[in-house]
Amino acid sequence: MTRTQQIGVLIGLLIVAALTALRAGDPSLLRQARDVTFDEYQRIAPRPFEPVPVHVIDIDEASLKDFGQWPWPRDRLAHLVERLSEMGAAAIAFDMLFAEPDRLSPRAIAADAEGIDPAVIAKLPDNDQIFAASIASRPVVLGFGLSNEGDYRPPVKAGFAFTGEDPAAALPHLAAATPLRPGLEKNAAGIGHISLNPGNPSPVVRAVPLFLSDGSQFYPNLAMEALRVAQGASTYVLAGAPGVTGVMTSAKIGDFVVPVTAAGELWLYVTPDRAERYISARLILDGTGPPAAVAEAINGSILFIGTSAAGLQDIRTTALGENVPGVSLHAQTVEQILSGHFLSRPDWADGLEILAIAVLGTLLVFITTFVSPAVALACGLAITALALVASWFCFSALGLLLDPLAPILGGSITHFAATSFRILVIDRERREVRRAFGHYLSPSLLYRIEHTRDALRLGGDDRELTVMFVDVRDFTEISERLPPTAVVHFLNTLLDALSHHVIANEGTLDKFIGDSIMAFWNAPVDVADHEAKAVRAALAMRETLARLNADDAFGFGPDQKVGIGIGIHTGVACVGNMGAETRFNYSAVGDAVNVAARIESSCKEVGFDILISEETAKRQREMALLEAGAVGLKGKSTRTELFAVVGGPTLAGSAEFTELRLLHAELLSALRSRSPALRRIAGAIRLKARAVSPHLPDFYRKLARRADHFRDAPPAPHKRQIIQS
Repeated sequence: MTRTQQIGVLIGLLIVAALTALRAGDPSLLRQARDVTFDEYQRIAPRPFEPVPVHVIDIDEASLKDFGQWPWPRDRLAHLVERLSEMGAAAIAFDMLFAEPDRLSPRAIAADAEGIDPAVIAKLPDNDQIFAASIASRPVVLGFGLSNEGDYRPPVKAGFAFTGEDPAAALPHLAAATPLRPGLEKNAAGIGHISLNPGNPSPVVRAVPLFLSDGSQFYPNLAMEALRVAQGASTYVLAGAPGVTGVMTSAKIGDFVVPVTAAGELWLYVTPDRAERYISARLILDGTGPPAAVAEAINGSILFIGTSAAGLQDIRTTALGENVPGVSLHAQTVEQILSGHFLSRPDWADGLEILAIAVLGTLLVFITTFVSPAVALACGLAITALALVASWFCFSALGLLLDPLAPILGGSITHFAATSFRILVIDRERREVRRAFGHYLSPSLLYRIEHTRDALRLGGDDRELTVMFVDVRDFTEISERLPPTAVVHFLNTLLDALSHHVIANEGTLDKFIGDSIMAFWNAPVDVADHEAKAVRAALAMRETLARLNADDAFGFGPDQKVGIGIGIHTGVACVGNMGAETRFNYSAVGDAVNVAARIESSCKEVGFDILISEETAKRQREMALLEAGAVGLKGKSTRTELFAVVGGPTLAGSAEFTELRLLHAELLSALRSRSPALRRIAGAIRLKARAVSPHLPDFYRKLARRADHFRDAPPAPHKRQIIQS
């Protein structure tokens, strides 16, 4: 071992020791990265939705529209309880607080008025009493919240038994609670807390505390109480760690055993939000009674009553990145318990991850020092792959949450540091040569030069490309009213955001031409489904522009919206190095490029933001397309068939678009035949168009003035196939 290698090993081992100590300290940044990793696992493989008997009775916008704003009078909630109980609900849990008297009660309203005889007031109905009477002898669970004031503790409706050591010290502390109305407190079959992540600053709800403790008494959450009441159980059995106080391992209620974290929390393994989970409260309260399917779903189910109305601000973020009503997370807690799909992070996980950093880091130090950089890189990638595969296997097959990021990050930093030392000290001359050439060539071009014989020559090859042109609408007007620096800022903001979607969809950014982008697919390397990827990039650009406009990212004000036009065409073009012997660019030229540019220019005439040629449309079986007519393009002797890209596969499969597509076909048939029904069809399609896409109304307004684009001949069979697909 040379002295240089000895120094490299010493430095590497010191870095490994520092990284191991850092992981042992587990700073918040590492914890956040670990949480994000586990979130990504759930996004890749969310818990499958299963039809278990759990539903949310949703006080949604439709319910508020029919029955008035929230809060509702409690006699209406009493009626809701009675209806649900009559339909056979196994448990009815309210994800709301009943701390104050009902201000909408007739007795309360009369008491606030002047001059009414107290004897008359006493005879008026009291909604709290009505609600309390309705929940008596029914499987109703009420919720309480956490409070920093007072010393109220809600009554506990169940008993607690223990195995192992007392886990009270492990649970989140209950200092005080929001009080319940006395009659409600007495008559409820169960009482549970509704807090989803108390004391956790993260907006993402990843784990929910199943129990709270004030040091002597335990308090279950709303989901556990609903499950207990539904089973008719009377006792929770809490398991502590043998010989260790302040650690909880599981909870048993009725027939179900729930694994928990040391702090008594359940890791949420969520499903994407599903409409099947929700039943509108309007259907229950409607005088005609709920549909048979709704009544059947309620019978024997655990029901959570809450709200999804945005104005009531009970919206939470899940590990999947979805914003969902808080009540749905209580429902998902019970769904997860009933289905038996659990996640857990074992107590030995931290030790394993710390050991992995130390062992793998030391191994990489010696490998990087004594073998070639290529072998060291291969070993580093193998270790990374092994950590990812092992972590994913534990998650998908065993439900264990083991962090691959800590050993990967530690190994990467170690490998980078050791490799950097080697390059700085051992490979200095070669690095100097490469750095000199790096001043003149981009990394990607340098790689091509190194690995391609005769790469530095002019010329190109004919390839089938999908070419895209993007242009900013009314750019001249924008540039006239802005100073030059503001124009540059606007273009940089817009073009940077849009160009990311070309790269993300495996496209090649050819050039920026003022306010325009030229890109193409299927060169310099083959790209499978390049036509579809170009269209997906265009749809992503549309969404990004809508977000930028909504956020006023350009600073033009909420009323000044920026628009773009996108033209896409698939055809043969020559792609390669173009220019002079001493200076050239990698680009594409040919008729396919010209056609794509002309299609983009036609967006204004057609009145739509994304147009594609027939050649591109033939291979878009899953996209929502509408025939846009045969348009004469500048420099072309024949007209070109164009299609408007309304949306992606989700929209294409929707009932709304299916209906619009049929109306569109009728409209085109009427245009070609000059049918007297044209005006009627046009009126019907305008009403439908706005609901499908905000870009369609202008498309149909201009279509009426483009009748000649549709009257030459009826669509050929292959064109009908494009439209129908």
